[in-house]
Amino acid sequence: MKQEERLERVKIALNITGDYQNDTIQSYIDEVIEFMCDAGVSREIAESKTAIGTIARGVSDLWNYGANNTTYSNYFLQRVIQLSYKRDDEVEGDGNG
Repeated sequence: MKQEERLERVKIALNITGDYQNDTIQSYIDEVIEFMCDAGVSREIAESKTAIGTIARGVSDLWNYGANNTTYSNYFLQRVIQLSYKRDDEVEGDGNG
């Protein structure tokens, strides 16, 4: 999935319109994907359509932080664990981007 398509899908999932926050949202997307990869999710899966909901949840968790209160939600962390067990051949060739 291309970076631009991933950005648009995350914005749709979070009900964000316009382009004003694109750079901030993309930074959060990049951070979430790196977190997922560091946690054992393959890069192909982390960058695939399969992970869009998880990426959106992680972006939302980072977006909605308070003073000294930035944490990922339990759902996000559990989903990352699930994705870390998924094999690359279990996604529909929608990675790489």
